[in-house]
Formats: sequence, C-alpha cells, structure tokens
Amino acid sequence: MRNALPLAGETVIFTGTPKSTEAAELVKKYGGIPVSIPLIEVGEVQKKADQQKLQQAMKADWLIFTSQSAVAAFRAKMSRFNVTADTFNGKVAAVGTRTAAALDRLGFAVSFIPSVFSADVFVKQFNPKESERLHVVFLKGTLAGSLIREELPFHVSEWTVYETKSATSEIDKLCRFILHKNQVSVLFASPSAVEVFSSRIAPKTTWFGFTVCAIGHVTERALLKVGAPVHVKPKTYTLVELVHELAKRKGEFTNESNRI
Repeated sequence: MRNALPLAGETVIFTGTPKSTEAAELVKKYGGIPVSIPLIEVGEVQKKADQQKLQQAMKADWLIFTSQSAVAAFRAKMSRFNVTADTFNGKVAAVGTRTAAALDRLGFAVSFIPSVFSADVFVKQFNPKESERLHVVFLKGTLAGSLIREELPFHVSEWTVYETKSATSEIDKLCRFILHKNQVSVLFASPSAVEVFSSRIAPKTTWFGFTVCAIGHVTERALLKVGAPVHVKPKTYTLVELVHELAKRKGEFTNESNRI
C-alpha cells in the first residue's frame, strides 16, 4: 500500500536561498516539516558601469542566464535604470525551467533551455546559427566557473551581476537539528552550500545520520568530493522534483520496513 505521507516526522532542511515556497509546501503535503537554513546568501553586485553594461546587454543577440539569482539581479538593474524587456530584440537562453519562468515574468521569451539543467550540458547543446558573428552576454555570479566562456565556440562577454557569500548565522541551529532529531534530510542546491556545510558543520556532525539530497549532478559531484554520501538526486534538477524524489525514497523505505 502506498504511503500518503512518506515524509511524516521528517525534518527537511533547505540550505539554499529561498526563491519560492512551492518546495516547502510540497514537503508539508507529504507530511514533513520544512525548515529553511540558508548556508549562502545572494546579493546584487552594483558598479558604476552598470547602466552602460545594461545598454550593451539589451543590444545583444543572446543573453544567457544560468540561475534565478542572475535574473533577480538583472531585474533590479532594469528597474533602477527604467529599462523594460520590450526594448530587447535578441534571444534568451536559460538553464532550467525555474530560471526560464523568472525571465518570462520579467517579459523575456526564452528561446533555449538545455535538456539537463546544468552548465556542462548547456555548452554541449547551445549551438545558435551564425555563431561567429554573435554578440553574446552571460549574466553570472561571482562564483561561476569559466565553462561557458571557455567551452562555447564563440566569444562570450561576461557580466557579474550578483555575488554569493557564506551565511553562517544559523549554523548552530542546523547542527542541533542534525544531532538531536531522528529523521532529518538536508537538501543541497549548489556546490557553494556544500562547501559551507563541509567546512563549518560536518566537522561537528559528520556526513552520516541524516539523508543527503543533491539537486543535480554538479552538486552531487561536490558532495562526493568532500566524502559525503548522496542518497537522493532527481532526474529533473529542481527543488520540487528533489522533494518528490525524497518522498519516493522515504515511502519505499517505509514499505520495506513494514514488510520485514
């Protein structure tokens, strides 16, 4: 018999910056207790050259966004300088349906989304025509790697629009959850959150005694690199799908226990 509440009694900890309540509400529907303890914080990078860079970006043939954080920072700059999406005549590429949805709300039509929501798949699949003459701008964060710039077979202009920093104010709270509660799952949505957990929390808690969840293969790789197990990873790289996959795993585990 299928368990309607596979996350009953489970504390599900989100370690990324909250962007919507959908995943947390889904945890509740599955019977779990969602807790947000961000290990990273994201903020817009403001520079004197922003207006000029924004004008250049709005004339680009392609804009590339790999995260909702980049969209949020770009939106802030558009608002500050009274620029609207209808003045843009180029095309937009987005890594992930959530990023695409954020762009759609801003007024941009997304022309390309890779089949797997990660930069390494993006560079393999993104192949616009007449690429040698394109003006392409990649809207990025301070911790973004060089993959898009180096692997795409044409020149890419980079614009750093947001920064990612460690958030350490609730580290003790997260440690207490892991050490004192019996049923805990920790959801990782970026290598940055893995790095903070590995350096500030794992020395106190270890990586064992709780369920480790990775949003995708890049985050999974970061977890494995620091010696962590990865118990859950969805096929589609979104937090909502990660919660679904966690519920599926917990439900199967419960059913197995009931049969023993």
